[in-house]
Amino acid sequence: MSRARKGRPIHGWLVVDKARGMTSTEVVNQVKRLTQAQKVGHGGTLDPLATGVLPVALGEATKTVQYVMDARKSYVFTLRLGEARDTDDAEGRVVATSDRRPSDAEIEAALDAFRGEILQRPPAYAAVKVQGERAYDLARRGEPVVLEPRPVRIDELRLVGRPDADHARFVMTCGKGAYVRALARDLGEALGCYAHVAELRRTAVGPFGLDRAISLDALARLVEDDSLPQALISVATALAGIPALAVTEPQALRLRSGQPIRIVPRLLGEDAVDGATIKVTRGGELVALARLEGAELSPLRVFNLEGGVAARARE
Repeated sequence: MSRARKGRPIHGWLVVDKARGMTSTEVVNQVKRLTQAQKVGHGGTLDPLATGVLPVALGEATKTVQYVMDARKSYVFTLRLGEARDTDDAEGRVVATSDRRPSDAEIEAALDAFRGEILQRPPAYAAVKVQGERAYDLARRGEPVVLEPRPVRIDELRLVGRPDADHARFVMTCGKGAYVRALARDLGEALGCYAHVAELRRTAVGPFGLDRAISLDALARLVEDDSLPQALISVATALAGIPALAVTEPQALRLRSGQPIRIVPRLLGEDAVDGATIKVTRGGELVALARLEGAELSPLRVFNLEGGVAARARE
């Protein structure tokens, strides 16, 4: 006999405005403590230095975390020019300095090399695994960390301000795996002045932005007032870019029991491609993620949003 899961069945996303100094894991633990949700996870790590959008998945939403991890992300950040640090941000130890301060025009000219598809070497203090260990664990022990460059995509990178000669402010939108700290390091080297991240705020992760973000203090008040559903965002929101298909109740029952169903592929239009992942709904509620093969949909992930606190797909 299976053991009952502890906690409340809560299904949906919360967008937490992470405070500086907290780890992403600490935020998840706080959300779990406040909501008493059975299952909680986050959709993309933020460094302790960083603030801003941290999508947190509850219950059935944890099944869609990977789609948020793969989504585009947007940032506003400030670089401190003239200093390199071992962590590539303000929390690290100064390892090199320079008296050179580039002009706005020099910075603008250097940015072209960092837009589009580029190769980027992750920071030594990163969660990337090296022979089974996190790179940051090796770096903290003083062991040499050599990470290979990997392709990332920078869709937008703009200089938006110079508070003073020592600082430059930017906005950036990027794909999965891009590090702002690595960009700071590489841009500083390209400008011949060194640089590290002084401030970093994430403004969006996929469909989740600051307009829906709440602080942990605000979350505590909502829970106390029994108003948590006001902050919950539907599980399906994380799947906004995936083609959708509405099915009948009998088809929904088959998928939920792990069985494939037959469909008319032309109903999906240009999305009717073998191997495509399809978002299946019934009455506006998410039923499953399924793989299309010919005229057959086979369930990959099945969702059960009944019997708990959940947000409807209203976004």
